[in-house]
Amino acid sequence: MNYDKLPAWRLLLFASPAIPIAALGVPISVFLPQFYAGEMGLGLAAVGTIFLICRLWDVVTDPVMGFLSDRFPSRWGRRRHWIVASVPILMLSSYMVFLPTAPVSPYYLAGWMIVLYVGWTMLTISHMSWGAELDPDYNERSRIHGFREASQIAGVPIVLVLVAAVQMTLSTPETVDADRVNSIGWFVIVMLPILVAFAVTNTPERDIKLPGTLSVRQMLEPLLRNAPLRRVTLADFASGVSGASLGTLFVYIVEYDWKLKEYIPLLLLLYFTAGVIFVPVVVRLARIMGKHRAAVASGIFNASFVSLVFFIPDGNIWVAGGMLFFLGVNAGAMNLLYRSIMADIGDLDEIETGERRTGLFYSLLTLTQKTGSAIAVGVVFWLLAFVGFDPTGDNPPEVVDRLSYIFVAIPLIANASIAFLMWGFPIDEKKQQEMRKILEERYRAEAGAVSGKAE
Repeated sequence: MNYDKLPAWRLLLFASPAIPIAALGVPISVFLPQFYAGEMGLGLAAVGTIFLICRLWDVVTDPVMGFLSDRFPSRWGRRRHWIVASVPILMLSSYMVFLPTAPVSPYYLAGWMIVLYVGWTMLTISHMSWGAELDPDYNERSRIHGFREASQIAGVPIVLVLVAAVQMTLSTPETVDADRVNSIGWFVIVMLPILVAFAVTNTPERDIKLPGTLSVRQMLEPLLRNAPLRRVTLADFASGVSGASLGTLFVYIVEYDWKLKEYIPLLLLLYFTAGVIFVPVVVRLARIMGKHRAAVASGIFNASFVSLVFFIPDGNIWVAGGMLFFLGVNAGAMNLLYRSIMADIGDLDEIETGERRTGLFYSLLTLTQKTGSAIAVGVVFWLLAFVGFDPTGDNPPEVVDRLSYIFVAIPLIANASIAFLMWGFPIDEKKQQEMRKILEERYRAEAGAVSGKAE
């Protein structure tokens, strides 16, 4: 089965829906919990619990969406109609979540967050699966997911520039938190339908063998014995813990420890700009070192250097900005590498089952990261309440010190675990090429059998 390498302009259009989706990633963990805990009056423990419960709801929705995406194609293919269907769900739920009218109840936040996550799941699983099926080559998969990850990282600086512009031109000290959250919601509502339209009308879907009918036991057995799958999903869980804990605590650490509250959008902008710039470097390293070795290096980098934040002097934007830019060079590495590796794991599963279950596999990947993120947000907010942190008032130095220790300890442990899990990963480029050879021979044999029957 021969595939033409897609040109960069098509991959840019394919990846573009990840830009508004970025506003439902980092900004949700950075701005939304604090907004509802503070200005909306729900409190730290309640918001932490709501975000944990809503994310754990994905334990149900992610595998279901992966199954549906694999098995119910349309005349557009397997993926694009699901992406289009997610757009109105995301537009409505974004309006309700990001533009609330006070007062709100915990039930309001929980209900609309669940709807938001359903639409998010529909789009992200279908989008990642579509990308995995665009090319079977080991390194080309990294290139494709590099475009998608770069777009998703780029979406964060774009949103932050918008937030900063709103803060400088429209906000007052009393409205700054609400204006920040509102502007993110409008960004999603306006940009998502435009960029999805560009993607689905300009990027093809490949002809992929549709799954047959397997019993539950036949579906689960290969998953349970698939050691590479277990490693990647556990590593992605750890990445979710690390990223969400950093994002959830970032606003507080900048305001109370670094004394740089007014520079929050700028610091995030520097961090994610570095991530976009260095995505091609990560793709290149994955080609030279292999994807799993690049993941090990990324985990070691994050675990080794996160403690540098202890050395940021109070009120020094230059040191803080330089430190955030340095740490940001690795911002996109893990997501890019996991998603490319998961496409290779799908090859192994197809050899064992005869099924191409891309959607199911990517649902597992999103599920583990979301679960890690949910647990991290819940645990972080519970820890903050336990150590006596007050998000709306003054905090004594000893409480701020405890905040800093939590900020460093969780990602350090999580990223050390990632390096351990990905060390000695069994699928490298040589192994993947061997698997593709087996699959190509199988495709030719099946095509020959069909041709013989027709004659």
